[in-house]
Amino acid sequence: MFNLLKKAANITRVAIDPPAPLPDRHGLAIVAIVKNEGRYVREWATFHARAGVRHFFIYDNGSTDNTVMELAAALPPSALTIIPWDQKFHFAPWNAEIHNQVMAYAHATRNFGGRFRWMTWIDVDEFLIPKQEPDLNSALRHLTDQKMISLPWHMFGRSGHQVPPQGGVVPNYTRRNPNPMDRNLLKFKVIADPCAVTACKVHWMEVAGLTDSSNDMGKVATLKNRTAPDFYSADHIQLNHYYTRSDADVTEKLARGPNITTAASDNQRRVMRKIAQIEAAEIEDQAAAIWFARHTPSPVLRNAAPGNQSST
Repeated sequence: MFNLLKKAANITRVAIDPPAPLPDRHGLAIVAIVKNEGRYVREWATFHARAGVRHFFIYDNGSTDNTVMELAAALPPSALTIIPWDQKFHFAPWNAEIHNQVMAYAHATRNFGGRFRWMTWIDVDEFLIPKQEPDLNSALRHLTDQKMISLPWHMFGRSGHQVPPQGGVVPNYTRRNPNPMDRNLLKFKVIADPCAVTACKVHWMEVAGLTDSSNDMGKVATLKNRTAPDFYSADHIQLNHYYTRSDADVTEKLARGPNITTAASDNQRRVMRKIAQIEAAEIEDQAAAIWFARHTPSPVLRNAAPGNQSST
């Protein structure tokens, strides 16, 4: 009972004064908190740079591997900001943990958001795929009247891999749960106007004090009603969540733990239950692989630094 009460008391919403928009603000920025993602972060950064992301704000939660070096190899300095972010904050009166990921999101939004038309807050195991347009900026163009877009997870499992395969995540992990609106798996991440954000959470923001959002077709719903099946759309932007990657990655994921303090046994049960739900039924989904292959430089250019091939 005490653990349940303590979990309920943790602070997972941080209110902010939205940043003032700068006159020349434009483009899309990504905010991500990372820890020991050196194996995968270059592919993730390269993918999103080619998809038109203008800037990456990376909050390094105490990485001890080559994560920072891999990011520097993938992106030009003008597109990358790395902030040390290795701490646990608590609200002293009742020792409530302040969600470190949410604090990073609030910091980035308030301090950097004024430079951008759009901002998104995702993890290194999440990829945003333009479906009809060549890049994410074009995919957002018809949504200029919206303040926040909710994108449901498309949940990918291990695709039969016991160890990390050669060639990266996108071409090797192509099997996912068929129903993104499955209540057992359903979560969203958002793209929002940072100059309208008044509070930050992990899976949604408040914009101008409200939590209403649109799907990628422009259909608006309340926070509660966005879980309805008819809200689903991935016509313009699909959010892939590579939840597990290989068996070996699952072991590392469990050892790393979540961003907010959780008992190891509770976290393991939650992760393994989620994996079983993802893999209970799977379909083939090549959307990310096809897009990435189409936007990978020709063999003559592949030896160039990834950052030199990025779209800004």
